[in-house]
Amino acid sequence: MRTNRAIRTPGGLSVRLDVRATVVVAMILVAALTASVVLIGTGDFPIPAGDVLKTLFGNGNAGQEFIVNELRLPRVLVGLLVGASLGLGGALFQAISRNPLGSPDVLGLSQGATAGALTMIVLFSGNSAQITTGALVGGLATGLAIYLLAWKQGVHGYRLVLVGIGVSAVVTAVNGYLLTKSTLTEAAQAVVWMTGSLSGRDWDQVWPLLWLCAVLVPFVLANARGLRMMEMGDDVSNALGVRVERVRLLLLVAAVLFTAAATAAAGPVSFVALTAPQLARRLTRSPGPNLLPSMCMGATLLVASDWISQKVFGADQLPVGVVTGVLGGVYLLWLLVTERRAGRI
Repeated sequence: MRTNRAIRTPGGLSVRLDVRATVVVAMILVAALTASVVLIGTGDFPIPAGDVLKTLFGNGNAGQEFIVNELRLPRVLVGLLVGASLGLGGALFQAISRNPLGSPDVLGLSQGATAGALTMIVLFSGNSAQITTGALVGGLATGLAIYLLAWKQGVHGYRLVLVGIGVSAVVTAVNGYLLTKSTLTEAAQAVVWMTGSLSGRDWDQVWPLLWLCAVLVPFVLANARGLRMMEMGDDVSNALGVRVERVRLLLLVAAVLFTAAATAAAGPVSFVALTAPQLARRLTRSPGPNLLPSMCMGATLLVASDWISQKVFGADQLPVGVVTGVLGGVYLLWLLVTERRAGRI
């Protein structure tokens, strides 16, 4: 039996609070913050967690201030923001498509952002800012193409997933073609970017992601009620006063922006968008979209994966996208077996 509490504000606003989901979110946030502090202290010059905390509050020595605030903190913040963006974007796609496989990895959005970045690398020898812009444009263009191709008196879940898989195959072929046209230096740069990595990330990547989340997260959470109603079907949602296509389009745009921005900042980090919402749903045991738990879970998964990549293989020897790919691939196989046994696929 689920435990819910109704909270009333002095202004008359009533909010229903899911106690289990609130506790889960709090525990995931603690895990994310703990992993972040440990990750900041990990590297060629290890720093104890206590000293990391003192430095973050302005009480460290000059060397620790430089290492923590200038070198490692931006990387960790990018990891948290990218993971949160992918987790929230994945939750939106899965809720809209009503399919556990409806994630940016499967629908081709990550591949579209990769195509935009590869275009700037191979055809224009672009710098970091141009590659980031190309990834954003590629992700947005791919999302628009999927939406238009899936439209037929509305956008429905399975049609969205099937069109996304087809678009993903086409864009993957384009990426392969671009790699064959690149020089050895360009190919090496492209492969590193395509793996997904937090290496070398600084404050230039932090601020755009922070502003994006500050604007879009409240907007998405404000539309969470309509998204939850849509899980009962379009006819029921319309009868309850939800403007289904409008809400679906706006949230799809938000999900595409989250995915494109995250990919532009760290490359196509695989499986976080697929895995985070599923793990969040299993922990909260809530049938809803679980937007906030998914966002927190995505952030935790990415910083934990980055810590594993550094602790096990040494600093910067293994990109974080490799770790998330291995962990996410194992989870995907388990998910497919579970869905098959349940008779859903």
